[in-house]
Amino acid sequence: MHDLAIRNALIVDGTGKPPFHGDLAIENKQVVARGDDVGSARETVDADGLALAPGIIDTHTHFDAQLTWDPGASPSPPLGVTTVVIGNCGFTIAPCREQDRDATLRNLTHVEGMSLSALRAGVRWEFESFPEYLDLLEDRGLVPNVASYVGHSSVRTYVMGPAATEREATDDEIGRMAEIVRESVTAGAVGFSTTTFEGHNGENGVPMPSRFASEREIRALVRAMGETGRGIFMLTAGSATKLGLLEKMAAESRRPVLVAAFLHNPTRPDGVRLGLARLDAAAERGNEMWGQVSCRPLSLEFTMASPYLFEGLTAWKPAMKAKGVEDLQSVYASKDFRSAVREELSVPAKVRLFNGDWDKIIVREVAAGGDAQLEEQSLHDLAAAAGQDPLDWLLDHAIDAGLDTLFVARLLNTDEQAVGEALVHTRSMVSLSDAGAHLTFFCDAGFGLHLLGHWVRDRGLFSLEEGVHRLTGRPADIMRIPGRGRLVPGQAADMMLFDPERVGVGSSRRIRDLPAGAPRLVATAEGLHGVWVNGVQVVVADGTSVADALPGQLVRSFHA
Repeated sequence: MHDLAIRNALIVDGTGKPPFHGDLAIENKQVVARGDDVGSARETVDADGLALAPGIIDTHTHFDAQLTWDPGASPSPPLGVTTVVIGNCGFTIAPCREQDRDATLRNLTHVEGMSLSALRAGVRWEFESFPEYLDLLEDRGLVPNVASYVGHSSVRTYVMGPAATEREATDDEIGRMAEIVRESVTAGAVGFSTTTFEGHNGENGVPMPSRFASEREIRALVRAMGETGRGIFMLTAGSATKLGLLEKMAAESRRPVLVAAFLHNPTRPDGVRLGLARLDAAAERGNEMWGQVSCRPLSLEFTMASPYLFEGLTAWKPAMKAKGVEDLQSVYASKDFRSAVREELSVPAKVRLFNGDWDKIIVREVAAGGDAQLEEQSLHDLAAAAGQDPLDWLLDHAIDAGLDTLFVARLLNTDEQAVGEALVHTRSMVSLSDAGAHLTFFCDAGFGLHLLGHWVRDRGLFSLEEGVHRLTGRPADIMRIPGRGRLVPGQAADMMLFDPERVGVGSSRRIRDLPAGAPRLVATAEGLHGVWVNGVQVVVADGTSVADALPGQLVRSFHA
Protein backbone atom coordinates (compact mmCIF):
# COMPACT_ATOMS: atom_id res chain seq x y z
CA MET A 1 0.00 0.00 0.00
CA HIS A 2 1.33 3.43 -0.97
CA ASP A 3 1.74 6.29 1.49
CA LEU A 4 -0.18 8.76 -0.69
CA ALA A 5 -2.15 8.71 -3.92
CA ILE A 6 -3.26 11.83 -5.77
CA ARG A 7 -6.04 10.87 -8.12
CA ASN A 8 -7.76 12.46 -11.09
CA ALA A 9 -5.02 15.02 -11.74
CA LEU A 10 -3.74 16.72 -14.86
CA ILE A 11 -0.12 15.64 -14.41
CA VAL A 12 2.41 18.15 -15.75
CA ASP A 13 5.51 16.22 -14.88
CA GLY A 14 8.31 18.78 -15.35
CA THR A 15 9.91 17.03 -18.32
CA GLY A 16 8.38 19.40 -20.86
CA LYS A 17 6.27 16.61 -22.33
CA PRO A 18 2.50 17.14 -22.77
CA PRO A 19 0.40 16.71 -19.62
CA PHE A 20 -1.90 13.74 -19.12
CA HIS A 21 -4.78 12.84 -16.82
CA GLY A 22 -4.16 10.17 -14.23
CA ASP A 23 -3.11 9.26 -10.70
CA LEU A 24 0.24 9.56 -8.91
CA ALA A 25 1.45 7.31 -6.09
CA ILE A 26 3.98 8.30 -3.42
CA GLU A 27 5.97 5.98 -1.21
CA ASN A 28 8.94 6.69 1.04
CA LYS A 29 9.19 10.35 -0.13
CA GLN A 30 9.33 9.42 -3.83
CA VAL A 31 7.05 9.04 -6.81
CA VAL A 32 6.65 5.30 -7.37
CA ALA A 33 3.85 5.01 -9.92
CA ARG A 34 1.58 7.03 -12.18
CA GLY A 35 -1.23 6.07 -14.53
CA ASP A 36 -4.91 5.24 -14.61
CA ASP A 37 -4.86 3.09 -11.47
CA VAL A 38 -1.88 3.20 -9.12
CA GLY A 39 -3.44 1.06 -6.41
CA SER A 40 -4.48 1.72 -2.83
CA ALA A 41 -2.89 4.21 -0.45
CA ARG A 42 -3.08 5.17 3.23
CA GLU A 43 -4.01 8.71 2.21
CA THR A 44 -5.82 9.82 -0.91
CA VAL A 45 -6.28 13.28 -2.41
CA ASP A 46 -8.84 13.87 -5.16
CA ALA A 47 -7.31 16.47 -7.46
CA ASP A 48 -10.64 16.91 -9.27
CA GLY A 49 -8.87 17.66 -12.56
CA LEU A 50 -6.47 20.27 -11.17
CA ALA A 51 -2.89 20.39 -12.44
CA LEU A 52 -0.28 18.49 -10.44
CA ALA A 53 3.30 19.59 -11.11
CA PRO A 54 6.70 19.44 -9.43
CA GLY A 55 7.28 22.16 -6.86
CA ILE A 56 9.07 25.29 -8.03
CA ILE A 57 12.86 25.44 -7.66
CA ASP A 58 13.89 28.98 -6.72
CA THR A 59 17.55 29.38 -7.59
CA HIS A 60 18.11 32.94 -6.35
CA THR A 61 17.17 33.50 -2.71
CA HIS A 62 18.75 35.01 0.40
CA PHE A 63 17.27 32.93 3.22
CA ASP A 64 20.72 32.29 4.77
CA ALA A 65 20.00 34.19 7.98
CA GLN A 66 16.24 33.58 8.14
CA LEU A 67 16.56 29.80 8.02
CA THR A 68 18.37 29.79 11.37
CA TRP A 69 15.15 30.97 13.06
CA ASP A 70 12.49 30.13 10.44
CA PRO A 71 12.89 26.65 8.93
CA GLY A 72 9.83 27.39 6.80
CA ALA A 73 11.56 29.95 4.56
CA SER A 74 8.37 31.98 4.58
CA PRO A 75 6.75 33.03 2.29
CA SER A 76 8.14 30.69 -0.37
CA PRO A 77 6.44 27.29 0.20
CA PRO A 78 2.92 28.84 0.29
CA LEU A 79 3.83 30.26 -3.14
CA GLY A 80 4.58 26.83 -4.61
CA VAL A 81 8.33 26.70 -3.92
CA THR A 82 9.70 23.38 -2.67
CA THR A 83 13.45 23.91 -3.15
CA VAL A 84 15.43 27.11 -2.51
CA VAL A 85 19.05 27.92 -3.36
CA ILE A 86 20.58 30.31 -0.82
CA GLY A 87 23.92 32.13 -0.62
CA ASN A 88 23.59 34.02 -3.89
CA CYS A 89 25.83 37.02 -4.69
CA GLY A 90 28.35 35.90 -2.07
CA PHE A 91 26.14 37.07 0.82
CA THR A 92 26.31 34.12 3.18
CA ILE A 93 26.61 34.20 6.97
CA ALA A 94 29.18 31.39 7.01
CA PRO A 95 32.01 31.03 7.53
CA CYS A 96 31.99 33.69 10.25
CA ARG A 97 34.12 34.26 13.35
CA GLU A 98 32.43 35.51 16.49
CA GLN A 99 34.10 38.91 16.25
CA ASP A 100 32.75 39.41 12.72
CA ARG A 101 29.11 38.50 13.42
CA ASP A 102 27.69 41.97 14.00
CA ALA A 103 29.57 43.48 11.06
CA THR A 104 28.17 40.70 8.85
CA LEU A 105 24.63 41.52 9.98
CA ARG A 106 25.13 45.26 9.54
CA ASN A 107 26.30 44.66 5.97
CA LEU A 108 23.25 42.49 5.25
CA THR A 109 21.04 45.26 6.59
CA HIS A 110 22.32 47.56 3.86
CA VAL A 111 23.05 45.31 0.90
CA GLU A 112 19.96 43.12 1.23
CA GLY A 113 17.47 45.47 2.84
CA MET A 114 17.13 43.43 6.03
CA SER A 115 16.14 44.65 9.49
CA LEU A 116 19.16 44.84 11.79
CA SER A 117 16.99 44.38 14.88
CA ALA A 118 15.40 41.27 13.34
CA LEU A 119 18.79 39.82 12.39
CA ARG A 120 20.29 40.48 15.81
CA ALA A 121 17.30 38.95 17.56
CA GLY A 122 16.83 36.03 15.19
CA VAL A 123 20.10 34.60 13.88
CA ARG A 124 21.29 31.52 15.76
CA TRP A 125 25.07 31.64 15.81
CA GLU A 126 25.71 27.95 16.48
CA PHE A 127 28.44 27.62 13.84
CA GLU A 128 31.66 29.15 12.63
CA SER A 129 32.68 27.21 9.52
CA PHE A 130 30.54 26.69 6.44
CA PRO A 131 30.21 22.91 7.05
CA GLU A 132 29.01 23.69 10.60
CA TYR A 133 26.40 26.05 9.15
CA LEU A 134 25.09 23.27 6.89
CA ASP A 135 24.96 20.96 9.89
CA LEU A 136 22.90 23.53 11.81
CA LEU A 137 20.33 23.77 9.01
CA GLU A 138 20.13 20.00 8.73
CA ASP A 139 19.78 19.47 12.48
CA ARG A 140 17.29 22.34 12.85
CA GLY A 141 14.96 20.88 10.23
CA LEU A 142 13.58 22.46 7.06
CA VAL A 143 10.25 22.87 5.31
CA PRO A 144 11.61 23.27 1.76
CA ASN A 145 14.68 21.57 0.41
CA VAL A 146 17.74 23.83 0.62
CA ALA A 147 20.97 24.06 -1.37
CA SER A 148 23.58 26.67 -0.49
CA TYR A 149 26.46 28.43 -2.17
CA VAL A 150 29.53 29.31 -0.15
CA GLY A 151 29.78 33.09 -0.44
CA HIS A 152 32.85 35.11 -1.39
CA SER A 153 32.25 38.03 0.98
CA SER A 154 32.02 35.71 3.97
CA VAL A 155 35.10 33.70 2.95
CA ARG A 156 37.07 36.89 2.39
CA THR A 157 36.08 38.34 5.77
CA TYR A 158 36.92 35.08 7.52
CA VAL A 159 40.44 35.10 6.10
CA MET A 160 41.22 38.83 6.02
CA GLY A 161 39.14 40.34 8.84
CA PRO A 162 38.60 44.13 8.52
CA ALA A 163 41.10 44.24 5.64
CA ALA A 164 38.49 42.45 3.49
CA THR A 165 36.92 45.84 2.80
CA GLU A 166 40.21 47.71 2.40
CA ARG A 167 42.50 46.02 -0.12
CA GLU A 168 43.31 43.17 -2.47
CA ALA A 169 44.32 39.83 -0.98
CA THR A 170 47.87 38.49 -0.82
CA ASP A 171 48.86 35.17 -2.35
CA ASP A 172 48.76 33.53 1.08
CA GLU A 173 45.27 34.90 1.77
CA ILE A 174 44.03 33.73 -1.62
CA GLY A 175 45.41 30.28 -0.86
CA ARG A 176 43.56 30.15 2.46
CA MET A 177 40.35 31.28 0.80
CA ALA A 178 40.75 28.63 -1.88
CA GLU A 179 41.06 25.95 0.80
CA ILE A 180 37.80 27.12 2.42
CA VAL A 181 36.03 27.00 -0.95
CA ARG A 182 37.27 23.45 -1.58
CA GLU A 183 36.26 22.37 1.92
CA SER A 184 32.81 23.93 1.57
CA VAL A 185 32.01 22.41 -1.81
CA THR A 186 33.22 19.02 -0.59
CA ALA A 187 30.96 19.39 2.48
CA GLY A 188 27.91 20.07 0.32
CA ALA A 189 27.88 23.59 -1.13
CA VAL A 190 26.19 23.82 -4.52
CA GLY A 191 29.01 26.10 -5.64
CA PHE A 192 30.74 29.42 -5.08
CA SER A 193 29.08 32.84 -5.44
CA THR A 194 30.26 36.43 -5.63
CA THR A 195 29.30 39.90 -6.86
CA THR A 196 30.94 42.77 -8.70
CA PHE A 197 27.73 44.84 -8.94
CA GLU A 198 28.21 48.51 -7.97
CA GLY A 199 24.91 48.58 -6.06
CA HIS A 200 26.10 45.92 -3.61
CA ASN A 201 27.34 48.05 -0.74
CA GLY A 202 27.44 47.31 2.97
CA GLU A 203 27.39 49.57 5.99
CA ASN A 204 28.14 53.25 5.35
CA GLY A 205 28.19 52.63 1.60
CA VAL A 206 31.42 50.61 1.75
CA PRO A 207 31.48 48.03 -1.07
CA MET A 208 30.87 44.46 0.01
CA PRO A 209 34.12 42.52 0.59
CA SER A 210 34.07 40.63 -2.71
CA ARG A 211 34.11 43.91 -4.61
CA PHE A 212 37.69 44.49 -3.40
CA ALA A 213 38.86 41.22 -4.94
CA SER A 214 41.26 41.20 -7.87
CA GLU A 215 40.57 39.23 -11.02
CA ARG A 216 43.39 36.92 -9.93
CA GLU A 217 41.62 36.17 -6.64
CA ILE A 218 38.26 35.40 -8.20
CA ARG A 219 39.79 33.13 -10.84
CA ALA A 220 41.76 31.26 -8.17
CA LEU A 221 38.63 30.64 -6.10
CA VAL A 222 36.60 29.45 -9.09
CA ARG A 223 39.45 27.08 -10.01
CA ALA A 224 39.47 25.80 -6.41
CA MET A 225 35.78 25.02 -6.72
CA GLY A 226 36.40 23.23 -10.01
CA GLU A 227 39.12 21.09 -8.46
CA THR A 228 36.41 19.27 -6.49
CA GLY A 229 34.85 18.10 -9.75
CA ARG A 230 31.56 19.84 -9.11
CA GLY A 231 29.99 23.18 -8.30
CA ILE A 232 28.34 26.17 -10.01
CA PHE A 233 30.03 29.58 -10.13
CA MET A 234 27.39 32.25 -9.58
CA LEU A 235 28.17 35.94 -10.09
CA THR A 236 26.09 39.11 -10.00
CA ALA A 237 27.80 41.24 -12.58
CA GLY A 238 28.75 44.89 -12.39
CA SER A 239 29.22 47.30 -15.27
CA ALA A 240 32.93 46.47 -15.66
CA THR A 241 32.48 42.68 -15.64
CA LYS A 242 33.19 41.15 -19.04
CA LEU A 243 31.33 38.03 -20.14
CA GLY A 244 34.50 37.01 -21.96
CA LEU A 245 36.36 36.82 -18.65
CA LEU A 246 33.57 34.75 -17.14
CA GLU A 247 33.82 32.39 -20.08
CA LYS A 248 37.53 31.98 -19.36
CA MET A 249 36.62 31.03 -15.79
CA ALA A 250 34.15 28.45 -17.09
CA ALA A 251 36.90 27.02 -19.32
CA GLU A 252 39.56 27.04 -16.57
CA SER A 253 37.34 25.41 -13.95
CA ARG A 254 35.39 23.25 -16.39
CA ARG A 255 32.29 24.19 -14.41
CA PRO A 256 29.09 26.08 -15.32
CA VAL A 257 28.88 29.83 -14.79
CA LEU A 258 25.56 31.40 -13.79
CA VAL A 259 25.32 35.17 -14.34
CA ALA A 260 22.86 37.60 -12.77
CA ALA A 261 21.02 39.73 -13.47
CA PHE A 262 19.65 39.99 -17.00
CA LEU A 263 16.99 42.67 -16.48
CA HIS A 264 15.75 44.82 -19.34
CA ASN A 265 16.92 48.40 -18.97
CA PRO A 266 15.37 51.07 -21.22
CA THR A 267 18.69 52.93 -21.36
CA ARG A 268 20.31 49.84 -22.97
CA PRO A 269 17.36 48.19 -24.73
CA ASP A 270 19.54 45.60 -26.49
CA GLY A 271 21.67 44.75 -23.46
CA VAL A 272 19.87 41.57 -22.38
CA ARG A 273 19.53 40.24 -25.92
CA LEU A 274 23.21 40.80 -26.68
CA GLY A 275 24.33 39.37 -23.35
CA LEU A 276 22.32 36.17 -23.76
CA ALA A 277 23.65 35.83 -27.31
CA ARG A 278 27.19 35.86 -25.87
CA LEU A 279 26.22 33.06 -23.49
CA ASP A 280 24.94 31.10 -26.47
CA ALA A 281 28.24 31.58 -28.26
CA ALA A 282 30.17 30.48 -25.17
CA ALA A 283 28.09 27.30 -24.94
CA GLU A 284 28.82 26.55 -28.59
CA ARG A 285 32.52 26.72 -27.69
CA GLY A 286 31.94 24.15 -24.96
CA ASN A 287 31.82 26.59 -22.03
CA GLU A 288 28.54 26.30 -20.14
CA MET A 289 27.03 29.64 -19.16
CA TRP A 290 23.52 30.66 -18.08
CA GLY A 291 21.83 33.98 -17.44
CA GLN A 292 19.33 34.56 -14.64
CA VAL A 293 16.27 36.45 -15.88
CA SER A 294 13.11 37.64 -14.15
CA CYS A 295 9.53 37.21 -15.32
CA ARG A 296 8.32 40.21 -13.28
CA PRO A 297 8.92 43.96 -13.44
CA LEU A 298 11.38 45.13 -10.79
CA SER A 299 9.25 47.11 -8.36
CA LEU A 300 10.65 48.55 -5.12
CA GLU A 301 8.92 50.20 -2.20
CA PHE A 302 11.17 52.60 -0.29
CA THR A 303 11.37 55.66 1.89
CA MET A 304 14.02 58.34 1.80
CA ALA A 305 15.31 57.01 5.11
CA SER A 306 16.58 53.98 3.18
CA PRO A 307 16.31 54.56 -0.60
CA TYR A 308 17.88 51.35 -1.92
CA LEU A 309 17.40 52.23 -5.59
CA PHE A 310 19.77 55.23 -5.32
CA GLU A 311 22.47 53.49 -3.32
CA GLY A 312 24.25 52.16 -6.40
CA LEU A 313 25.15 55.74 -7.32
CA THR A 314 28.66 56.78 -6.35
CA ALA A 315 27.36 60.26 -5.62
CA TRP A 316 24.89 58.87 -3.06
CA LYS A 317 27.69 57.70 -0.75
CA PRO A 318 27.50 60.78 1.57
CA ALA A 319 23.85 59.95 2.33
CA MET A 320 24.73 56.34 3.10
CA LYS A 321 27.39 57.48 5.57
CA ALA A 322 25.07 59.93 7.37
CA LYS A 323 24.59 59.36 11.10
CA GLY A 324 21.01 60.00 12.18
CA VAL A 325 18.10 61.96 10.72
CA GLU A 326 19.57 65.45 11.04
CA ASP A 327 22.81 64.43 9.36
CA LEU A 328 20.92 62.73 6.53
CA GLN A 329 18.69 65.74 5.95
CA SER A 330 21.77 67.96 5.94
CA VAL A 331 23.24 65.82 3.15
CA TYR A 332 19.97 66.03 1.24
CA ALA A 333 20.04 69.84 1.53
CA SER A 334 23.56 70.11 0.14
CA LYS A 335 23.80 71.76 -3.29
CA ASP A 336 27.03 69.89 -3.98
CA PHE A 337 25.35 66.56 -3.19
CA ARG A 338 22.44 67.33 -5.51
CA SER A 339 24.72 68.47 -8.30
CA ALA A 340 26.84 65.33 -8.04
CA VAL A 341 23.78 63.04 -8.15
CA ARG A 342 22.36 64.93 -11.13
CA GLU A 343 25.66 64.74 -12.98
CA GLU A 344 26.00 61.00 -12.43
CA LEU A 345 22.43 60.36 -13.59
CA SER A 346 23.11 62.32 -16.77
CA VAL A 347 25.67 59.72 -17.89
CA PRO A 348 24.16 56.45 -19.20
CA ALA A 349 25.20 53.40 -17.20
CA LYS A 350 25.51 49.80 -18.31
CA VAL A 351 24.23 48.39 -15.00
CA ARG A 352 22.20 50.61 -12.68
CA LEU A 353 18.85 50.32 -10.92
CA PHE A 354 17.76 53.94 -11.34
CA ASN A 355 18.44 55.91 -14.49
CA GLY A 356 16.60 59.20 -14.00
CA ASP A 357 13.18 57.86 -15.01
CA TRP A 358 11.24 59.95 -12.47
CA ASP A 359 7.91 59.13 -14.07
CA LYS A 360 8.31 55.57 -12.74
CA ILE A 361 8.49 56.63 -9.08
CA ILE A 362 5.05 57.01 -7.50
CA VAL A 363 4.04 58.30 -4.08
CA ARG A 364 2.39 55.25 -2.53
CA GLU A 365 1.51 56.53 0.94
CA VAL A 366 2.26 59.70 2.89
CA ALA A 367 2.93 59.59 6.62
CA ALA A 368 0.15 60.39 9.09
CA GLY A 369 -0.78 64.04 8.82
CA GLY A 370 0.84 64.40 5.40
CA ASP A 371 -0.68 65.69 2.17
CA ALA A 372 -2.77 62.76 0.89
CA GLN A 373 -3.21 64.49 -2.48
CA LEU A 374 0.35 63.49 -3.34
CA GLU A 375 -0.53 59.81 -3.33
CA GLU A 376 -0.52 57.91 -6.65
CA GLN A 377 1.25 60.79 -8.42
CA SER A 378 4.65 60.42 -10.06
CA LEU A 379 7.67 62.46 -9.02
CA HIS A 380 7.86 63.73 -12.61
CA ASP A 381 4.33 65.18 -12.41
CA LEU A 382 4.71 66.52 -8.87
CA ALA A 383 7.96 68.27 -9.75
CA ALA A 384 6.51 69.71 -12.97
CA ALA A 385 3.53 71.11 -11.06
CA ALA A 386 5.90 72.73 -8.56
CA GLY A 387 8.26 74.03 -11.28
CA GLN A 388 11.15 72.03 -9.84
CA ASP A 389 13.68 69.46 -10.90
CA PRO A 390 12.42 66.01 -9.71
CA LEU A 391 15.52 65.38 -7.60
CA ASP A 392 15.10 68.73 -5.85
CA TRP A 393 11.40 68.03 -5.23
CA LEU A 394 12.19 64.60 -3.75
CA LEU A 395 14.95 65.82 -1.46
CA ASP A 396 13.02 68.92 -0.37
CA HIS A 397 10.05 66.70 0.46
CA ALA A 398 12.30 64.41 2.52
CA ILE A 399 13.55 67.41 4.48
CA ASP A 400 10.21 69.20 4.91
CA ALA A 401 7.80 66.26 5.33
CA GLY A 402 10.12 63.83 7.07
CA LEU A 403 11.57 60.64 5.73
CA ASP A 404 8.59 58.32 6.08
CA THR A 405 6.70 58.89 2.83
CA LEU A 406 6.42 55.54 1.07
CA PHE A 407 7.31 55.49 -2.63
CA VAL A 408 7.09 52.69 -5.18
CA ALA A 409 9.49 52.57 -8.12
CA ARG A 410 8.72 50.51 -11.22
CA LEU A 411 12.11 50.51 -12.86
CA LEU A 412 13.50 47.56 -14.84
CA ASN A 413 11.92 44.72 -16.79
CA THR A 414 8.82 46.71 -17.68
CA ASP A 415 9.01 46.11 -21.46
CA GLU A 416 6.96 42.92 -21.89
CA GLN A 417 8.19 42.16 -25.38
CA ALA A 418 11.82 42.35 -24.29
CA VAL A 419 11.14 40.34 -21.13
CA GLY A 420 9.35 37.66 -23.14
CA GLU A 421 12.32 37.34 -25.49
CA ALA A 422 14.63 36.80 -22.51
CA LEU A 423 12.33 34.24 -20.90
CA VAL A 424 12.27 31.96 -23.95
CA HIS A 425 16.00 32.22 -24.65
CA THR A 426 17.95 28.97 -24.75
CA ARG A 427 20.50 30.17 -22.13
CA SER A 428 18.13 31.85 -19.66
CA MET A 429 17.02 30.62 -16.24
CA VAL A 430 13.81 32.08 -14.77
CA SER A 431 14.84 33.28 -11.34
CA LEU A 432 15.80 36.41 -9.36
CA SER A 433 13.09 36.32 -6.70
CA ASP A 434 15.58 37.56 -4.05
CA ALA A 435 13.26 35.87 -1.52
CA GLY A 436 14.47 36.43 2.02
CA ALA A 437 15.96 39.86 1.18
CA HIS A 438 14.67 43.38 0.50
CA LEU A 439 11.79 42.48 2.79
CA THR A 440 10.43 46.01 3.09
CA PHE A 441 10.89 46.83 -0.61
CA PHE A 442 9.19 44.01 -2.51
CA CYS A 443 8.11 40.36 -2.41
CA ASP A 444 8.82 38.38 -5.59
CA ALA A 445 8.83 34.93 -3.98
CA GLY A 446 5.76 34.11 -6.10
CA PHE A 447 7.61 34.57 -9.40
CA GLY A 448 6.81 31.00 -10.49
CA LEU A 449 3.06 31.38 -10.03
CA HIS A 450 3.29 34.67 -11.93
CA LEU A 451 5.00 32.88 -14.81
CA LEU A 452 2.23 30.27 -14.92
CA GLY A 453 -0.55 32.83 -14.67
CA HIS A 454 0.71 35.76 -16.70
CA TRP A 455 3.15 34.30 -19.22
CA VAL A 456 1.56 30.88 -19.72
CA ARG A 457 -2.18 31.44 -19.34
CA ASP A 458 -2.62 35.13 -20.20
CA ARG A 459 0.14 35.77 -22.73
CA GLY A 460 0.59 32.27 -24.18
CA LEU A 461 4.36 32.68 -24.27
CA PHE A 462 4.82 29.07 -23.10
CA SER A 463 2.63 26.01 -23.15
CA LEU A 464 1.70 24.79 -19.68
CA GLU A 465 4.20 21.94 -19.89
CA GLU A 466 7.04 24.21 -21.00
CA GLY A 467 6.23 26.82 -18.33
CA VAL A 468 6.35 24.14 -15.64
CA HIS A 469 9.58 22.75 -17.09
CA ARG A 470 11.20 26.20 -16.90
CA LEU A 471 10.44 26.30 -13.16
CA THR A 472 11.27 22.70 -12.25
CA GLY A 473 13.16 20.24 -14.46
CA ARG A 474 15.28 22.88 -16.19
CA PRO A 475 16.68 24.55 -13.03
CA ALA A 476 17.24 21.11 -11.47
CA ASP A 477 19.37 20.19 -14.47
CA ILE A 478 21.31 23.47 -14.55
CA MET A 479 22.02 23.34 -10.80
CA ARG A 480 22.84 19.60 -10.95
CA ILE A 481 20.25 18.84 -8.25
CA PRO A 482 19.63 15.10 -8.36
CA GLY A 483 16.22 13.46 -8.15
CA ARG A 484 14.11 16.64 -8.19
CA GLY A 485 12.17 18.73 -10.65
CA ARG A 486 10.19 15.91 -12.31
CA LEU A 487 7.23 13.80 -11.24
CA VAL A 488 8.52 10.50 -12.56
CA PRO A 489 9.08 7.24 -10.67
CA GLY A 490 12.24 7.37 -8.55
CA GLN A 491 12.25 11.15 -8.11
CA ALA A 492 11.34 13.13 -5.00
CA ALA A 493 7.67 13.85 -4.39
CA ASP A 494 7.99 17.64 -4.37
CA MET A 495 4.62 18.75 -5.75
CA MET A 496 2.14 21.57 -6.12
CA LEU A 497 -1.54 21.26 -7.04
CA PHE A 498 -3.02 24.26 -8.83
CA ASP A 499 -5.80 25.53 -11.06
CA PRO A 500 -4.25 26.67 -14.38
CA GLU A 501 -7.20 29.01 -14.93
CA ARG A 502 -6.68 30.87 -11.65
CA VAL A 503 -3.02 30.48 -10.77
CA GLY A 504 -1.15 33.67 -9.96
CA VAL A 505 0.01 35.96 -7.16
CA GLY A 506 -2.14 38.33 -5.14
CA SER A 507 -1.13 41.81 -4.09
CA SER A 508 1.56 42.19 -1.45
CA ARG A 509 0.81 43.29 2.11
CA ARG A 510 2.93 44.44 5.01
CA ILE A 511 3.06 42.36 8.19
CA ARG A 512 5.19 42.44 11.35
CA ASP A 513 6.14 38.86 12.13
CA LEU A 514 9.94 39.00 11.99
CA PRO A 515 12.04 38.81 15.17
CA ALA A 516 11.83 42.05 17.18
CA GLY A 517 8.53 42.80 15.42
CA ALA A 518 10.24 44.01 12.25
CA PRO A 519 8.03 44.43 9.15
CA ARG A 520 8.15 42.72 5.77
CA LEU A 521 6.11 42.44 2.60
CA VAL A 522 4.45 39.12 1.80
CA ALA A 523 2.19 37.94 -1.01
CA THR A 524 -0.44 35.23 -1.23
CA ALA A 525 -1.00 32.61 -3.91
CA GLU A 526 -4.04 32.42 -6.12
CA GLY A 527 -5.32 29.13 -7.51
CA LEU A 528 -2.89 27.01 -5.46
CA HIS A 529 -4.54 24.03 -3.75
CA GLY A 530 -1.64 22.35 -1.96
CA VAL A 531 2.12 21.93 -1.72
CA TRP A 532 4.06 18.78 -0.76
CA VAL A 533 7.78 18.38 0.00
CA ASN A 534 9.18 14.87 -0.14
CA GLY A 535 5.64 13.52 -0.07
CA VAL A 536 4.55 15.47 3.02
CA GLN A 537 1.95 18.21 2.68
CA VAL A 538 3.33 21.55 3.90
CA VAL A 539 0.64 23.91 2.56
CA VAL A 540 -3.11 23.22 2.39
CA ALA A 541 -5.73 24.55 -0.01
CA ASP A 542 -6.35 27.85 1.80
CA GLY A 543 -2.64 28.68 1.77
CA THR A 544 -2.05 27.80 5.42
CA SER A 545 1.24 26.15 6.27
CA VAL A 546 1.00 22.80 8.04
CA ALA A 547 2.28 23.20 11.59
CA ASP A 548 5.37 21.21 12.59
CA ALA A 549 5.91 19.75 9.11
CA LEU A 550 9.67 19.71 8.45
CA PRO A 551 10.12 17.32 5.52
CA GLY A 552 12.71 19.36 3.63
CA GLN A 553 16.18 18.04 2.97
CA LEU A 554 19.51 19.83 2.87
CA VAL A 555 20.83 19.07 -0.59
CA ARG A 556 24.54 18.24 -0.26
CA SER A 557 25.09 15.93 -3.21
CA PHE A 558 24.99 17.14 -6.80
CA HIS A 559 25.55 15.72 -10.25
CA ALA A 560 28.93 16.50 -11.70
